[in-house]
Amino acid sequence: MSELVTGEAVALELRPARLPSRALAVLLDLTVAVLVYVVLTIALVAATASLDDAAQIAVSIATSVLLLVGGPIAVETLSHGRSLGKLACGLRVVRDDGGPIRFRHALVRGGIGVVEILMTFGVVACIASLVSARGRRLGDVFAGTLVVRERVPVVRTGFLPPPPPWLAGRFSGLDLSAVPDGLWLAVRQYLSRMQQLDPQVGWAMAERLASDLSARTGTPIPQGVPPTAYLAAVMQERQAREARRAFANGVAVGTPAADAVHPAGAPSAHEPPAGFPQVVAPPAAHVARAAPAQESVQTARPDAPSSDRPAGGTTASTGFVPPA
Repeated sequence: MSELVTGEAVALELRPARLPSRALAVLLDLTVAVLVYVVLTIALVAATASLDDAAQIAVSIATSVLLLVGGPIAVETLSHGRSLGKLACGLRVVRDDGGPIRFRHALVRGGIGVVEILMTFGVVACIASLVSARGRRLGDVFAGTLVVRERVPVVRTGFLPPPPPWLAGRFSGLDLSAVPDGLWLAVRQYLSRMQQLDPQVGWAMAERLASDLSARTGTPIPQGVPPTAYLAAVMQERQAREARRAFANGVAVGTPAADAVHPAGAPSAHEPPAGFPQVVAPPAAHVARAAPAQESVQTARPDAPSSDRPAGGTTASTGFVPPA
């Protein structure tokens, strides 16, 4: 199950970046590098004014190399593949297996990038990116890296397609107690994302999941039922059972089990027994008129036991005689 989920996630989540977005990110990085270079050059000219011409040229060359070569390497290493341009465009450099890059990956990319981007004005990098199936330049090929898009469209995966109407209630007697939670999770993920899969890959995955589910339930798949429809029908049956268990204590109304628990004519836990007097709330106006009289007069209950009544059948305070 972990293989299935991981492989699907890698195929759906990692989207290689193409040439336009990568070129825009490189232009942003070069713009920032040129601005920083101009500021540093002005500062170095002012700081090395007392030196001779040879020393000033050496300092200028060292600054250019450190800024144009060491700068991208340090930024990609510290940010794990996200420079300022890539961060603005929603891109990131990762390894071929999807992991974060390290110093050696950034060093190879930066060293080869000097030749294919700076010395050739990006012509070699553009040609290599157009030829590559995943848009990789030579630095990515030698470093074993890949530039991917981090901003992907959000896809709602909570909707599960219903089974065909002719399969409704067909698996009501299926034993689902031996099916593990991992298999249910895999079936749910497949049903919610099967429209995004390649048709051949999706069909093979549905057959695999259907065979695993059939082996767990001990009942073969009915003849002529597609694996996708079988998975959707069994998943709906499981959800219906969980709903009955949650809202009806696991007993469906109208089933033999329900008749055994609550026979016909027998009162339930929420109904009073037969013959029990039902209390009806009086109108609000009648309650308002009767409230002052209840404060001063107490009446004896007709069904009260004889030991609670005063002698003679009348109350001592009011002289009221209850009816027979």
